[in-house]
Amino acid sequence: MSDDRPMKRVTDSESQQVHVLTMAHMNGAQRLFGGQLMAWIDEVSAAVARRHAGCHVTTALVDKLEFDKGAFPNDVIVLRGRLNYVGTSSMEVSVKTYREALSGESTLINSARLIMVALDENGRPCRVPGLILETDEEKAVWERGQARAEARKQRLREERERAQRENP
Repeated sequence: MSDDRPMKRVTDSESQQVHVLTMAHMNGAQRLFGGQLMAWIDEVSAAVARRHAGCHVTTALVDKLEFDKGAFPNDVIVLRGRLNYVGTSSMEVSVKTYREALSGESTLINSARLIMVALDENGRPCRVPGLILETDEEKAVWERGQARAEARKQRLREERERAQRENP
């Protein structure tokens, strides 16, 4: 991405959170409560977005939330967040959650993708820094994020047009 905005690297905003699961984190089936994990994902996503934007942020959309495997009491889970794509005021953040075995081996248990929006002191969307893409992987992730952003914008346009036709 090339424009007149300040620029930051993907690695500048990466964030990680670690938890040892206790009974307070479990649901009735003695598995990690999905709502608790969703709260942690939102926190990690906000940390990534705040580090990049340098201001307050809000969650605009949970674009993807896939529960792949469970986690249980005494498991260590690690949430890792990073930027995929930035628009003018919005940022697409991916958060992957892993269960870490005593051996150190990690197993992916959840993948999430959130859209965060930067807010100025009046709570209005504000411009965020651009993103420096340093690796082929970062460039590929950016391109997929850009395509998703365009698809979301198109869906929103279509929904607005449909609403105008249905409610003239």
